[in-house]
Formats: sequence, structure tokens, C-alpha cells
Amino acid sequence: MTRILILLLLIGCTERSLNNPYSKKDENKNILYSSFSERPKHLDPAKSYSSNEMVFTGQIYEPPFQYHYLKRPYTLIPLTAIEVPTPTYLDINHQPLPKDAEAQVAFSVYEIKIMPNIKYQPHPALAKDRSGTYFYHEMSQEEQNEVNKLSDFNEMGTRELTADDYIYEIKRLADPTVSSPIYGFMSEYIVGMKKLSETLALDYKKKEKKGMLDLRLYPLSGVTIVDRYTYKITINGKYPQFIYWLAMPFFAPIPWEADRFYSQQGLIDKNITLDWYPIGTGPYMLTLNNPNRQMVMKKNPNFHLELYPSESGTATPIITASAGPGENNEEKDQENELLLRDAGKPLPFIDKVVYSLEKENISVWNKFLQGYYDASGISSDSFDQAIRVGMGGQIDLSDEMKQKKIKLLTGTTPTTYYMGFNMLDAVVGGYSPSARKLRTAISIAIDEEESITIFNNGRGSVMQGPIPPGIFGYQEGAAGINPFVYDWVNEKPKRKSIEEAKAILVAAGYPSGRDVKSGKPLILYFDTTGSGPDSKAQFDWLRKQFSKIDIELVIRNTDYNRFQDKMTKGTAQMFQWGWHADYPDPENFLFLLYGPNAKAGKNGENATNYLNPEFDRLFDQMRNMENGSERQAVIDKMVEIFRFDLPWATGFHPKVFGLYHDWYKNVKPNQMANNTLKYIKINPELRRKARARWNKPIWWPIVVLGIVLIAGSVPAILVYRRKELDAKSPVNTSLTE
Repeated sequence: MTRILILLLLIGCTERSLNNPYSKKDENKNILYSSFSERPKHLDPAKSYSSNEMVFTGQIYEPPFQYHYLKRPYTLIPLTAIEVPTPTYLDINHQPLPKDAEAQVAFSVYEIKIMPNIKYQPHPALAKDRSGTYFYHEMSQEEQNEVNKLSDFNEMGTRELTADDYIYEIKRLADPTVSSPIYGFMSEYIVGMKKLSETLALDYKKKEKKGMLDLRLYPLSGVTIVDRYTYKITINGKYPQFIYWLAMPFFAPIPWEADRFYSQQGLIDKNITLDWYPIGTGPYMLTLNNPNRQMVMKKNPNFHLELYPSESGTATPIITASAGPGENNEEKDQENELLLRDAGKPLPFIDKVVYSLEKENISVWNKFLQGYYDASGISSDSFDQAIRVGMGGQIDLSDEMKQKKIKLLTGTTPTTYYMGFNMLDAVVGGYSPSARKLRTAISIAIDEEESITIFNNGRGSVMQGPIPPGIFGYQEGAAGINPFVYDWVNEKPKRKSIEEAKAILVAAGYPSGRDVKSGKPLILYFDTTGSGPDSKAQFDWLRKQFSKIDIELVIRNTDYNRFQDKMTKGTAQMFQWGWHADYPDPENFLFLLYGPNAKAGKNGENATNYLNPEFDRLFDQMRNMENGSERQAVIDKMVEIFRFDLPWATGFHPKVFGLYHDWYKNVKPNQMANNTLKYIKINPELRRKARARWNKPIWWPIVVLGIVLIAGSVPAILVYRRKELDAKSPVNTSLTE
């Protein structure tokens, strides 16, 4: 009994929380903890194009350029390159032109010089023996059978980054076996890319065995080597936005050795591929890829010297425990000063990043409040617990958040979420008057304002066109509304009535939701990957929107891979899609509607497979123009065509709310950059103390229960002891005669 009491006292005295999901040895280490809900499908930089993948690829790979972390408006700066080049313009005979010779520009040339002494992370693909022979490029079947993951390889190697590695990756974009989502778009620009792809396709057919072709042996006329650290990219015409693409992982370097290593069939069969185990020169490397539990990145021991920026930009809206609405001007100045406290210090600051799989928002939220996740978004379920909305819509943190010294950062994102129609579909697609009217009626019926209020706590604005606020080309006021869906009433947009939607549906040939030709009810299908209680509520709401105009909506729920397959084949009817700006230019949103960029058959990002020749002609004109009134006029025409055809039914532009614990430092949301993890700093000691305060176990019920159990057991023990003594006592017998 004494031992039990001592044990209870010892447990009660421990500082470590019993609900801590992490190892005790990591308690005071420089580790950032976060979560993910859906595993990345592609970590190969030539294939990856999703935001949940950029979380990893942005930290591992290094294109030549990046966005300044602190400056606003967004500014492109060198990453591995020495400077951001100014393009040279050439005429049709490849002769230099003056910069004002717009009409004569046939080619633009970008010469990129990278820094020397940059090395790759340790990797078995680069491991050599003393004679210079690669250890693992020609593995036997037996050797391949012995490994199951990348860490099973004993030898690791590295080498210097060269210009050839950037050229090799650009060639991979043209490789038909890679199926890069930007090939179709880039082949219109990078000189010789189409020809290279055609040549590779023919040579793959000639190959007797599966496996890679050595891309080093295939010339790409538009991408050439100058010297070990310099290469040139030649594109067709003038395309000012091309430089932005060079800040994306698509144009990060890949060593040919990695392609050779990962081409071995025995490794492919075990998912030891570039899609699963990336290799880069960035600040972090992926050391654990277990999408059913955790993904872990550690600091790259070979990372080159890069310093925290010493220049600040405009202040980010911030609310902390000490600042409420209308009183944070001084707070903004202080925050900018804090953002510069690490100026000139080498990056990255964090040694390790642990991402844990979380299926439910409530689990992420609870662990954030317990201090086990360092930052968090705010779901609809937790909005009221975190945020107070005051008069005039002013935003403030709740008292609970302030007590924990949690910071709130807000901002409007250059993002569009939309419901799309597959324009190849026989019912909702096409360009006939009937199909357009059907799409218009549906667009009116879906009350996006209500959706934003219910499911996003008002954090968003209704989409009126493909361009979000903050991007050149976006129009406000009466000129900014879709006149087929809205009226301009009392200086604000007003959605057309359900009666008007029903009248339009009649004109489309579907009175009371029935096909006038067949008399059958109109049944439409929405393809999605949504799951969980939040999704169910959204689907129920969406069905009600369609039922307002007597249309039955069927939800077809499937997994992510199956959904992607449907989109690629063009077999989905309606779907939810989203796009976050790759770079701050309207072209990056309007190209989502560009015909040659169709998803079906071309693997582009035009998910609706929209095709309008006039829109495409204007797009070709607009994309090479500088921002100004002439470009705005062309964009306005394109948006007008979009609103008439309505390939997107409805949508919204979200506002982001991010919560950060007090120990999470150097926070400045950057909606363009995807490599910002290297700037973040963690104070593990502050975190450890906060976790101990917030997760103190309540021991008194257990102690009371123990006392009750002990007290209750005393009579039984006494009875047992009495019987035991009686059994041991000698029997007294009396003999009588």
C-alpha cells in the first residue's frame, strides 16, 4: 500500500504531461510540429503542382529565384542564382533588338548564372567508391530485394550543383513518361521543347526494355549551357511572366544520377522513386515518408550559406494578446522590428519538422490549444472559440487566445475556389444557348454568400470573375459584377431571384427541372473527394441549392486518386476546384481557361476543358503585355466572355486567418513564396513550459479514489488476517474420562 502512495506522488511531481504525443528526448529540441490531412501524391518537381505538395517541395528543391520574404509588393530575388536577369530580345534572325521594339520580338533570352559551391543533400544516388564508380546505379536484383526504403542504403554521397542540373530538369518537363502538368503550356514558349518531347516519345517506343533515356544525350535548342555555372533559356516571343516560373520547383535542379538511380525496376516496385524520396539542395530533406502516420524533414547538413533578410516590407495585419482592433499601429511597427531581429543570421533556424497525419479538424485544434502544434488555421467549428467579431466587422482574439499569448495574422489570398462544369459533358457542357442558360440558372441558384457565411464564418468574397482581389485586372463596383447572375442595386451586387433562375431554366429546355424533349427529371452529378461531418453538411446544403430550381443533384464521392483520374479523362460532370496564384499576374488565373491548357487529353490546368477561340486569341495577346490601360481593356473583354459562357458556376476568394503560439517567431505570411520554412524560428523552452502549464493532470480524483479503495479494503484485510491467525493457533481439547 505504501508503494502505491509513493508511485502516485512521483507521478504527480513529474513535469512532463502524460498526454504528450512526442518523445521525451525531443522535449527541448529545435523541432517544429505541424500536421497534414492528405498525403502528397507527387514530390517529383516536374510533376508536383498541389499546395499540400509544395509544403515539402518548396523546402527541398531550389529553383534559381525566390520571393523576398518580407517585402511587399512581392519582389523576385536570387536564390541559387547570382542575380535576376533582364531578358535580351531577338528578332526572327536572332539579332538583338532594343527594348522598345515590341512588334519585332521573336525570342527572349534569359541568361542565368548560379553560385558555386552549392551541394546536394546526402543521397545514395550520388555515392561513389574510391575509383569514382557509383555504388547503386547498377544494382543486382538481389541487392534491390534487400532494400525497402531509402535509409536502408549504407553509402551516401553529394556533389556540387551545376548549370547542367537545371538544364536536365527542364528536359524532364518534356519527357512523355514524366507527364509534367506544365509541359503543354511551356512547350508553347521554350524553344525546341515540342521537338524534344516528340523525339523522346519515338525513342521510348524503340527501347527494348523499360527504363530511362539519358536526357543528357538529347539536345534542347532553347536551353543551352554557357559554362559550369551559367545556362541560357530562349523562349518564343515576349513573355514577361516567364521569370516568375523560374521561382517554382518545376525549374529546380535534378541531378542525372537521381534519374538513373530511381529508374531501377526493383526500386520502383518498392516505391523508392523521386515521387517518394526527393533530392535537392534546399535547407531541408525528407527523412521519413510515412503518409499513414508522419512525414519528417530534417536540416540539410550540406545547405549553402543563406542569410535572413535585412530589409523589411510593409507591416502584416496582426492582433496579439496586447492589441485589439484600432490600436495595433504601434504593434505593427514593433512586429516589423521583431521580424528584423535575426537579420544577417544563417538559415535555416529549425533543425527538424514533424508533420503528423490528422483526419479531423477538431483533433488539430485541440492539439494546438495544448501546445502540441505550433500554428493552426481556424476551422468553422473553432471560429467562435478563437475570434470575436466586433462592431463594423472588426476582428479580435477571444480572451482564451489572449491568455495563451496566441497571435492572429489575417490576409486576403490570391486564391479562387470554384465549382466547375466539365465543358465536354453532354448535359452541362458545350456552347449552345440551352447549355449556357442551364449553367446560368444553376449559377444564380447557388447562394455563395450564404455558403461563405455558414461554412467559412464570412471569411471570403464572392467570385465575380476568374481574377481575385489584389491581382491586376480585378475590377470593383458595378464593372466588377457578373451581370448574368447579379444586378447592381443600391451600390452593391444583388443576386438575381430564384424566379428568374427558373425562367432561364425553362428557356434552357428544362421546365420544372424536366427535359422538355424526354419528360425525364434532370439529374446532375457532382464529383468530389470530400469526407467527414463538415463535408456532409456542405453536400446537403448544395443539394438544397439545386432543389430550389427542381434539379436533383447526386454526390459522387471518391478518393483523391480516382477523382484525379476522372478529371484527367474528362469524365466528371461538376466538381469543386481551386487555384492559388503561382505568381502575381492575371495571366496565372486566366490560363486556367485557356483552351490549349485543357486537363483532358493535355494534362493542363484548365480543369473545365473550356475552349473559346476568341478568349484564347485575347489570352495570347494579353499575356505578353505590360500592366496598363491597354492590358486592362483586353482582360475586361476576356472576363466578359467568361461571364457569358460560365464554365465556372460559382466560387469565392478566401480570407486567411492564422494562429501562432508565442514561441513561433518570424511570422509573416507570404502568399507567393512556398519556401518560407527556413525563416521560422522556434523557442523550445517557452513551448515546454507552456505545455506543462496547459496540460497539468488533475490528480485529486485519483488520490481520493485510492484512499477510498484503501479504506474499503481495510475490513477485508483485517478479517483475512484474523482467519489466518486462527488457522495457525493450536487446537485446545479437553479429555475427560
